[in-house]
Amino acid sequence: MPPLSKTPLTEPIKKDASATGGGLPNLQAKDLGMASSKSELASDRSGRLSNSMNPPAESLPQRSTLSHRQEQSSSPHLHDPAKSSSRLVGVVLTAFLILPLMVQAAEPEPVLLWPQGAPGSEGKSGPEKVETSKSGERNVSNIHAPSLTVFLPKPDRANGAAVIVVPGGGHRVLCVDHEGYNIAHWLNERGIAAFVLKHRLARDVGSTYKIEVEADADMRRAIRLVRHNAQSWAIDPQRVGAMGFSAGGELVSHASIRFDIGNPTAPDPVERQSSRPDFQGLIYPGRSVDILPTPHSPPAFLACGYNDRQDIAEGLAETYLRFKRVGVPAELHIYSAAGHGFGLRPGMTGSVAGWSNRFEEWMQDRGLLKPN
Repeated sequence: MPPLSKTPLTEPIKKDASATGGGLPNLQAKDLGMASSKSELASDRSGRLSNSMNPPAESLPQRSTLSHRQEQSSSPHLHDPAKSSSRLVGVVLTAFLILPLMVQAAEPEPVLLWPQGAPGSEGKSGPEKVETSKSGERNVSNIHAPSLTVFLPKPDRANGAAVIVVPGGGHRVLCVDHEGYNIAHWLNERGIAAFVLKHRLARDVGSTYKIEVEADADMRRAIRLVRHNAQSWAIDPQRVGAMGFSAGGELVSHASIRFDIGNPTAPDPVERQSSRPDFQGLIYPGRSVDILPTPHSPPAFLACGYNDRQDIAEGLAETYLRFKRVGVPAELHIYSAAGHGFGLRPGMTGSVAGWSNRFEEWMQDRGLLKPN
């Protein structure tokens, strides 16, 4: 099989528009119920792969309605209610058709973890498969070229912290919106660089990948790659953390236990970097019984719902105690009215809507949000 890409490590690959499944949600700060009234959410929501800035979110086209004054003109046809209604419907339909395409065009393009092809994916190819739910959220599968989608905050907001975001999906799909891109936009608003990981899926249909082989390798490589590009992405290589949801939390926990300092003599400069995250966020992580921290594990932020399945709702409390016993700082939040998969969505209500604020406060307490 020819190499998947000859793109340099820091250069984005071109994306097939037919495989993206539509644009990112046009989230507003008030919709997420977290941002202060003094800030706008993710005005640089398209992210950047360089120090240059993309057009602000305000420049994206917005849906609009015609005012009474706009509908009036010298044409007598506009005074026909039936024809006016027909034209108005046409304008609205056009806006609905064009807007997703324009938002999609502004979406950050992914950076391949291995530009010459991922080890273990030899002979495997094909575009990513994207399915969109009735609510408009996307699930991605058929991943053979693992990548990071890079979201960088505005330079005047950036504080040097970085979080690799790993969506869940039971190792069958990746829930890239409410457990991926929404998180990245929210982090950017707080000056934190975000990197959404698309890793190979062990339980995808017909998959030959394994969680503890290819998926774990993708997780470790993502951490190394972010550190390798720390200077160009204006981040502190000693403040690179990871946050995982459900199955993604499983991968983050693995990286926080089974890491290495890198190979200083490796011909690939990325492999010279440490694969240990400096901090970890485990949000309703899968297989909590296997989260066995050591005294060398990074500090942890833990969150889940009381109504989640037993291995999470009870298991994460036991996980917290294991962190405590080995002397690793940890913080636990269990939300009484929440179940599995709450992620970060527009219009969230109740105490669980504030879990991300608690994560920001935890980062502040840990000294992770100090300015560069």
